[in-house]
Amino acid sequence: MRLEDNPGRRRFMSTLAAVFGAANLAPLELRARDPFQAPATPEGVPDGPPPDYDKMVKLAANENPYGPSEAVMEAMTEVWKYANRYFYPDGGIVQSIADLHGVKPENVLLGAGSAEVLKAADDAFLPDHRKVVGVDPTFETVYRFATNSQAQALTVSLGKDFAVDMKEIIRVTKLNARDVGLVYICNPNNPTGNVIQKDDIRLLLDSIPEEIPVLIDEAYHHFVDSPDYESSMKYVAEGRKVLVTRTFSKIAALAGMRLGYGIALKEVIQQMRPVIYGSGLNALVKYGGVAALKDTRYEAKVKELNRQNREKTMTALKSMGFELIPSQTNFFMVNVKRDAAQVGDEFRKRNILVGRKFPPMNEWLRVSIGSASDMERFLKAFKEIFPSGPAA
Repeated sequence: MRLEDNPGRRRFMSTLAAVFGAANLAPLELRARDPFQAPATPEGVPDGPPPDYDKMVKLAANENPYGPSEAVMEAMTEVWKYANRYFYPDGGIVQSIADLHGVKPENVLLGAGSAEVLKAADDAFLPDHRKVVGVDPTFETVYRFATNSQAQALTVSLGKDFAVDMKEIIRVTKLNARDVGLVYICNPNNPTGNVIQKDDIRLLLDSIPEEIPVLIDEAYHHFVDSPDYESSMKYVAEGRKVLVTRTFSKIAALAGMRLGYGIALKEVIQQMRPVIYGSGLNALVKYGGVAALKDTRYEAKVKELNRQNREKTMTALKSMGFELIPSQTNFFMVNVKRDAAQVGDEFRKRNILVGRKFPPMNEWLRVSIGSASDMERFLKAFKEIFPSGPAA
């Protein structure tokens, strides 16, 4: 059975349509949106989809093109019976996450996507003048920390090979240690797609003052194959002041349902819990999340399809003479030697949504990995936009 031909998904969506259609309403969290325009959410998805949204190839927001697994769809369908209740069994989502990582429920913090957990870290650790240290560019939340909390973002530019200069991160952190409230590391990094080596993570934690929290965003952890990478979950078990975040938005395909979590020491979670609105999570996504954690076969299948489509597409672009950054995620960056926003407009004319501009990498285009047919359409459009290869 192809991933697209999922009977559980069809049953779930028919139920969804019946429920909201009868009331002439649209579920707010499932409303289609256009991920190409200026950022309005962590993945840059503002309100108001274009009229032809459903016809578009969506390669802008690093989503799973296949949708949730059949097991996840079945689990969510069953839980509609609790739609009218404020208090309901939550399916054991916190315990399931704790069991997966070998921690206690007190070490788990749920959020509406991992972005809400990141925002809670902002509110908890960056009051007033506190500073956050991170690389440039990285997932935009590091800049939102400074915007939302009046903290200052101290950023370190990526190296020529787009690697994180960990020694410089350490130097900046130690230089400003009295004022640094948080160090933010996205691993693998978004938007570049490359990993920060495990030895560099260890070096960071061994080198900076132990009282400074380190947030390690592992949104793309599930796609990584590199032997130079490892999850930072073990540092929580070591008693380090590390917060590791994960999301169900990527490989589990629950981006529109919103579920993520953080793992940290009990005292770190306790500091964040008062500033997170965890009650905003719905019953469906909690049960779906439990099912997703169990469905490791589907996770492996999506990972392999992503790898195949990513490598095939990147190989084709390299053969055309374009420079790319090696990726360990469900997206990649290609140097188009032109303004990325203008190139995005050209793709949009062809009903393809690609990533926005990520300053200072203004001529690098981020492309999410879609299905095989999605990537065929992307390559066809790419050849039309760049008939002569990269610009001089």
